[in-house]
Amino acid sequence: MSRRVLPKSRLLTPFVVAVLIAPLLAFTTSVGAQQTSARDALPTAAVSLGDSYISGEAGRWEGNSSNSFGNRSGTDRAAERRGWFWRYVPENIYGSTFGGCGRSDVAPLVSADLSVDESINLACAGAGTANVISSNSGGVGRNGEAPQVDQLAAVAATHDVELVVLSIGGNDLGFSDIVIDCVLRYSFSTRFAPNTCAGPQQDNVTAALPNAMAGVATALDDIHRTLAAAGDTDYRLVLQSYPAPLPEGDDFRYSENGFSRLTRGCPFWDSDADWTNQWLIPTLTSELEAVAAANNADFLDLSNALSGREACADTAAQGSGSNAEWVRFVGTGITQGNAGESVHPNALGQQALGTCLRLLSYSAPGDFSCTNTPGGSPTQMNLSSR
Repeated sequence: MSRRVLPKSRLLTPFVVAVLIAPLLAFTTSVGAQQTSARDALPTAAVSLGDSYISGEAGRWEGNSSNSFGNRSGTDRAAERRGWFWRYVPENIYGSTFGGCGRSDVAPLVSADLSVDESINLACAGAGTANVISSNSGGVGRNGEAPQVDQLAAVAATHDVELVVLSIGGNDLGFSDIVIDCVLRYSFSTRFAPNTCAGPQQDNVTAALPNAMAGVATALDDIHRTLAAAGDTDYRLVLQSYPAPLPEGDDFRYSENGFSRLTRGCPFWDSDADWTNQWLIPTLTSELEAVAAANNADFLDLSNALSGREACADTAAQGSGSNAEWVRFVGTGITQGNAGESVHPNALGQQALGTCLRLLSYSAPGDFSCTNTPGGSPTQMNLSSR
């Protein structure tokens, strides 16, 4: 069979092809330039998503005090004096999110003071990955708000998003349940027969990890897709880990035996504190780092950011001085504050984590660890490459 050949009059020479394609390329380039130009004209934004460790829960407190009266030895930023009386207005710290998402006025993103037009905190206390992912991915709202990625879409429609920071996964692993279990076991057992939480809780965490990390991966993918749909391509996405809230067993200020740990807000057995520092936090950090690497996100390791300033650490002290603790101690919510604020970074800790974010914003893309300067202030944090 002979091969059919187009008549010469219909052959497209390179010159003709160039003439035909040039207007199309010019049109495509023009549209892309117009889109880029339009986004460049928008106000810039940095956004935080996730749970209470980035929303600002416990930002009411500037140190810890067992004094339940007045301004709690200068630690309660919600305290207001009216003549001979004191009243407490947590709304001054959390605004309308008090009792809900717990977004404080010193939340890490707010404290970071980034070089953007607006810092927008969408994180919410108690959020799990299901509260972050978009409704199209099966996400659900929390405290009357839409899923956080849906809220991010609304922000991206009116802002050029420069940075998104995500803290999530802890509630999927049952962080609050772990704390309650460890506290109850300490409170209702003795040094002669200590009832520790590490064993059963490690089994629980190990079983929950695969689904929790799958949820984190979905959240990262949702963020990428949402910003891409908005035409935003030059943002930075950072997944951060969790800081250890307790010192290791040998570094508690109060003896393991007796009532001091119970009455001063750190009712944990030494072995459970060691498990937290040596297995729980490192395991979660490693898992989150792997998820970040697999989903095109930078990683910020905060596991040692509050080291030496944890609740009841022997290198810190109760009160509001320069050596104050940076983690809220365990509270019942009866005499002061809310129980849900327990073992979260307090105002000082949140300002320290904000410094970490500010240092990160100056760096090139990559993975980093943030640590404090022993005896230093929340502004004296150190960022190093991983």
